[in-house]
Amino acid sequence: MASHNQSYKAGETKGHAQEKTEQAVGKGGEAMGTMKEKASETAQAARDRAQEGKDTTGSYLGAAKDKKTETAQAAQERALEAKDTTGSYLGAAKDKTTETAQAAPERAREAKDTTGSYLGAEKEKASETAQYARETAQAGTEKTGSMFSTAGEQVKSMAQGAADAVKHTLGMGGAGDDTTPNRD
Repeated sequence: MASHNQSYKAGETKGHAQEKTEQAVGKGGEAMGTMKEKASETAQAARDRAQEGKDTTGSYLGAAKDKKTETAQAAQERALEAKDTTGSYLGAAKDKTTETAQAAPERAREAKDTTGSYLGAEKEKASETAQYARETAQAGTEKTGSMFSTAGEQVKSMAQGAADAVKHTLGMGGAGDDTTPNRD
């Protein structure tokens, strides 16, 4: 009868140990899912910021191109006005056309310089956003690894405690064995 009772207690102890192990693994899985979701959200936010920077840069480039086109068009219109007003393509109209033509490249350079400064700022912003995303993902990975290491140690400790309890219950534990479960 005592053997049956010991066997029952050993089975009961084993069942408790399995239940606790399953609970610990379940919590670890939930935590991993949460970490993955958070890392995914962070990466998506970084992609969105990079796209915004790209879109902003594109609009600045379009504005600079439009300004350059407008400047060239204005130069042509001034040249035609001078020709129509004086009736002669030489003389004063020629001087004015030369002036306008010389000013057009300068205006184009100014537009290019303005665009370049906008591009530099947007590139820097996109680079900073990408760096932030990399750092956040790395931190999430490190936290996840640490959490699983701790959970693994706890499961290992619980399993060892359950094995020791079963040995003790069956009378297989030696005199020098520590049969109390180690709970960290």
